[in-house]
Amino acid sequence: QVQLAESGGGLVQAGGSLRLSCAGSGRTFSRYAMGWFRQAPGKERECVAAISWSGSTTYYADSAKGRFTISRDNDKNTVFLQMKNLKPEDTAVYYCAASKSGTTWRTNSWEYDYWGQGTQVTVSS
Repeated sequence: QVQLAESGGGLVQAGGSLRLSCAGSGRTFSRYAMGWFRQAPGKERECVAAISWSGSTTYYADSAKGRFTISRDNDKNTVFLQMKNLKPEDTAVYYCAASKSGTTWRTNSWEYDYWGQGTQVTVSS
């Protein structure tokens, strides 16, 4: 079992940057594909980025391409989401999640087994 804890959210002006971190517990962290999801009020949860267990392959939603970068450090059981050029529409609660479903990245929330508690990102215009 994996426990996840996000950090790094906050309030930032449009055009600014934030780096989210997700610390995982457990010795098998490197066996999980990881994803970052976000959910804004009144909207469905969406996957903005995902990474394979080894870190060799990644996925980005169209809204994130060119602005967000997902990475992981398996030695430190941590996954990161670097966000640049933030926009007001990026405002949401951001969640990290771990998937036992194979080694490649996943984009559907139902493919993920463990979730963090979320961290709020607010981008002001």
